Amino acid sequence: MELLQALILGLVEGITEFIPVSSTGHLIIANRLLGFEGNRADTFDVFIQLGAILAVVIIYRQRFTNLVDLRNKQGFAGINGLILLAIACLPAFVLGFLGHDFIKEKLFNPITVAIGLGVGGLAILLVEYVIKPKAEVTELDKLTRKDALWVGIAQCLALWPGTSRSASTIIGGMLVGVGRKTAAEFSFFVAVPVMIAATGYDLFKSLKFLTASDIPVFAVGFVAAFISALIAVRFFIRLLSNTTLIPFGWYRIGAAIVIILVNIILPAK
Repeated sequence: MELLQALILGLVEGITEFIPVSSTGHLIIANRLLGFEGNRADTFDVFIQLGAILAVVIIYRQRFTNLVDLRNKQGFAGINGLILLAIACLPAFVLGFLGHDFIKEKLFNPITVAIGLGVGGLAILLVEYVIKPKAEVTELDKLTRKDALWVGIAQCLALWPGTSRSASTIIGGMLVGVGRKTAAEFSFFVAVPVMIAATGYDLFKSLKFLTASDIPVFAVGFVAAFISALIAVRFFIRLLSNTTLIPFGWYRIGAAIVIILVNIILPAK
């Protein structure tokens, strides 16, 4: 039964991690419905993010290779690319480290996640229906340090569970003239170091809750998250070539309502 739970949760993580719908919110619902909760479950939810991260690294392996090739001087590669990535990641690193314990203790609950989902959904609809920012940057290699800074500042909003790292960074990029597809791809790159740092820190503090018998469950969740993220990221990028984020905005509002209803029907034990 636990292996089946791990498979389902891994699929949920992989599908939702890099699209603007909040993997945290969906995992809270899934954990509650499956009855898989507590410190061990929280650690599992953190660990399977590594599977989703690996999927992005595989898909964009050439880009990541270019980033660490210091001979590259232009665009999103080499020193310049690493500087852009550092600028975008630094705000979340600092605020996340300073506020980690408060966020985990006070904000990781269904109601705060529902608020993050709902407000984020309204923000997406506002940007797409009303603001309609013009896309002036349509390639990763055209990103500036100012673009990276704005994306980094916007990513800090995702420290509120349910807001969604993907939604924050994509909307942040769009508001300064970065096209949807380019903003989404940049959000994938920004997510990798931020998620590795956050996941590593969480796992370090949670190892005491695990035993060797947990390895099969965690392995199944990791693989499921990896495979589903491979599919979801490719699908999302193709989708953004032909549509807006409006469907995700409405979906988030609906998901917020569902989370509140699930919390009422199946309160935490």
